[in-house]
Amino acid sequence: MKVAEVNKKWAELQRTIAREFDMELPDIKVILFLIGVQELGKGPQNFSKREKEELMHIANCRLFSAMGFYELRGLDDDGWPHWELIKPIPNYTLLEQELIIKSLIVDYFEDTYTF
Repeated sequence: MKVAEVNKKWAELQRTIAREFDMELPDIKVILFLIGVQELGKGPQNFSKREKEELMHIANCRLFSAMGFYELRGLDDDGWPHWELIKPIPNYTLLEQELIIKSLIVDYFEDTYTF
């Protein structure tokens, strides 16, 4: 996807999520949290600060698994997914990182939902 296309789809996704959850336009962290909750599969609940960080990590692993960097190893006794880094992620610039994450998030929602 080209930069302009990623940014257009990203803005559309932000507006859709804002409408669905009756909130301000969400940033990347909020959307990563939502993906983490979805991937955990236990529905909405109150999470501790540490659990919220873990949910964002789950989201990152899930997203970067599409590029072959992570592989799901299974669930722990509490049902939380555990991922393994199977190849190092290159040192992208901050702008490249942001664009890649936005692109992976857009792809995730396009594959999982219609918006």
